[in-house]
Amino acid sequence: MNGSGPRPRIPTTAVVTGADSGIGRAVAVRLAQAGMDVGITWHTDEQGARDTADEVSAQGRRPAVARLDLTDLPAAARVIDGLAEDLGRIDVLVNNAGTGTATPFLDIGLDTLREVLDVDLAGPFLCSQHAARRMIEQGDGGRIVNVTSVHEHQPRVGAAPYCAAKGGLGLLTQVMALELAEYGITVNAVAPGEIATPMTGQEETDVTRAARPGIPLGRPGDAREVAAVVAFLAGPDASYVTGASWAVDGGMLRMGPMAGSHLTGNAWRRS
Repeated sequence: MNGSGPRPRIPTTAVVTGADSGIGRAVAVRLAQAGMDVGITWHTDEQGARDTADEVSAQGRRPAVARLDLTDLPAAARVIDGLAEDLGRIDVLVNNAGTGTATPFLDIGLDTLREVLDVDLAGPFLCSQHAARRMIEQGDGGRIVNVTSVHEHQPRVGAAPYCAAKGGLGLLTQVMALELAEYGITVNAVAPGEIATPMTGQEETDVTRAARPGIPLGRPGDAREVAAVVAFLAGPDASYVTGASWAVDGGMLRMGPMAGSHLTGNAWRRS
């Protein structure tokens, strides 16, 4: 191999997991605006997925919708193949579906640990395998974007399985980037901070009015701000970007030592 890889094509199809709301919906719509037909997966909110599909259609692109339960592995990952068949090919995979827990380390059971690791780590692993094999067969490269979290890089009390999974997904991203580069497939992570979504209980929040003194930019993020970075990594302008993790956090990660030196109590020990 000379390392040049196949010439990448302008992406026309994408699959976004967990696209029934929040970041996933914003990503699906942004990729449709960029000219892609979009496969949309949902777990419990079918109507939310249909609403996302309507937004994709409103951009003049074709949606395809399927249920994806990442606790049912390895069978669930075959949904990626089904959506690729429906759309005709797959140029971009965005592993966005995720779950978490707010439970002290000593109280977490094995079932909870396994569920979070399956959804947040093993699921993206297997979905990426299915997508990458198709991209290789197509012969003109592709893009994989893993939505991790700032907790890919920094821990959080009460989120041991989540942090373990997201940290693992961050390193998996780097290994995938190395191994898939010869096929013209780039692999990157996007690590959101506090984003106003249903998952954080802020679906209707006006981020311009929500004060967050501990975040340098002073507010939570909007899902569309994450989607913009995903769209960049999924598009032709990021053709020489791979193996990187892009924090979209308003500067939150830079506050670690600053926050630590200014804490006056032990409230941080509780989730």
